[in-house]
Amino acid sequence: MKYRTIGTDPTTRREVSVLALGAMLFGSRTDEKTAFAVLDRFVEAGGTFIDTSDNYAFWIDGSQGGHSEELLGRWRRSRGIGDEIVIATKLGARPLAPGTSYLDNAEGLSAKVIREAAERSRERLGVDRLDLLYAHIEDHRVPLRETVEGFAELVAEGTVGLLGVSNHAVWRVERARAIAAAAGLPGYEVLQYAHSHLRPRYDVPDDLFPDGSLGHVGPDLLGYLREEPSLTLVAYSPLLKGAYTHPDRLPADFDHPGTPARLKVLREVARETGATVNQVVLAWQIGGQLPILPLVGMSSVAQLEENLAAVDLELTDEQRTRLDTAH
Repeated sequence: MKYRTIGTDPTTRREVSVLALGAMLFGSRTDEKTAFAVLDRFVEAGGTFIDTSDNYAFWIDGSQGGHSEELLGRWRRSRGIGDEIVIATKLGARPLAPGTSYLDNAEGLSAKVIREAAERSRERLGVDRLDLLYAHIEDHRVPLRETVEGFAELVAEGTVGLLGVSNHAVWRVERARAIAAAAGLPGYEVLQYAHSHLRPRYDVPDDLFPDGSLGHVGPDLLGYLREEPSLTLVAYSPLLKGAYTHPDRLPADFDHPGTPARLKVLREVARETGATVNQVVLAWQIGGQLPILPLVGMSSVAQLEENLAAVDLELTDEQRTRLDTAH
């Protein structure tokens, strides 16, 4: 396994594995026995970075979520896991009531919600401090200053370590970080967005992102990372939910002329290296110039083994150039 440091403050920064394990469906679609087996093998292989959220997976049974955090808490207790494993979670997108959706009934990012939701997550996970806590989705109803101050209070109290943000417009991330910096408060240091080798159209709206695909990494976010080297990108859905091996799963916003060209180069590099296309995608992210940590959801140990092998896959500079410039 390889490792990267996230965060800059000596009191909160952590060294984590370059491959993060997504636990979104653990405890719901992925049964406990399978989830425990994946978690055990991940740790055995040197994995130290696990991702969840307080609303996972409410859509499976019409609840408010919490299944994943609860399972991770049971796994921690049964295995005697301490702070050597970094568990990141998110808040803000938990439905306010069972049977509803975060699209129109999310808890949001008020100071009150941040405090109460973080406490619930700590209880489910069985930890005194959340290693990394994200603002999951935007909340335009609450002033950014209130959200910034709400997160900072928990850091000051020692119940939260690092702060992160997911699925926000880049200008709102920068504004929140500027508010925090001006007040001498901790700000977002880890960004979590969808990112893969294939690129979507960024002008396609959906229910969650009416102004376009805010959840995807675009040129503006990549430029932001280049200008702010202290930030880290955690890239979710790097394998596009299996679309590289099952093209019928490719989302509609990836249906454009650039996709075949980038797929062609991926397959060429896979043949040259003897690796799978999935492994090439992960290796491309892990070994690039920007600080990117792929976050992969896995429902079997076999899937985990394939992804673990990507950590040691070294791409040549020439292969990287071809992957970067294909369009």
